[in-house]
Amino acid sequence: MKLINSLIRKLGRNDYSIDGNLTKYEIFLILLSKGFCLLRGLLLKFNLKKSNGLFFVGKGCKIINRHKISIGKTVMIGDNVEINALSKLGVSIGNNVSILKNTIIECTGVIRNLGEGLTIGNNVGIAQNCFIQVRGKVIIGNNVIFGPSVSIFSENHNFSDNSKFINEQGEFRKGVIIEDGVWLASNVTVLDGVKIGKNSIIGAGSVVTKNIPAYSIAIGNPARVIKRR
Repeated sequence: MKLINSLIRKLGRNDYSIDGNLTKYEIFLILLSKGFCLLRGLLLKFNLKKSNGLFFVGKGCKIINRHKISIGKTVMIGDNVEINALSKLGVSIGNNVSILKNTIIECTGVIRNLGEGLTIGNNVGIAQNCFIQVRGKVIIGNNVIFGPSVSIFSENHNFSDNSKFINEQGEFRKGVIIEDGVWLASNVTVLDGVKIGKNSIIGAGSVVTKNIPAYSIAIGNPARVIKRR
């Protein structure tokens, strides 16, 4: 147990230790699973634009345009994650980042108009079934938490001309910024043009349509600030 905790700290997680209730058999199964993930990561990391450390990749992942992806130390990708990094600036992922199963990061929808790019900071946790649409630039700061099924959208459609169908009027992009220390709870949706300020909390199921000041707690559809931290 002490050896494993020491290894975790060497990987960059100084505030992390495994639960003392785990049995030796359970720890063995976890290590075995992580070992296979590490082997998959080793097969992929040499095709990345840049990789500074260990890369763990789960089963059934689809990671394409890897030459546009840069990762830091100790990046963990869960089962069935899809990342298409085709974009102008690519995808940059920091240190100690986990992206859990079934999450989709989609940088470009149509090749007539490439997405801008995605930056994810250090110590970021993205839970299961999240969707990050990267059309305008998306910036996710350090120490950010995504609950399950969070969605980020960085593009909108023009629709002012009633003589044309919406798909004939083009798109506009402002991008999304999520600053350091933000917690987006389960099923939060963040729309294009939004900036969520440092250390804010967005309640479960909320739809964020406008900027949220730093140190705020916001809930609802559309999300509104109900409290300052």
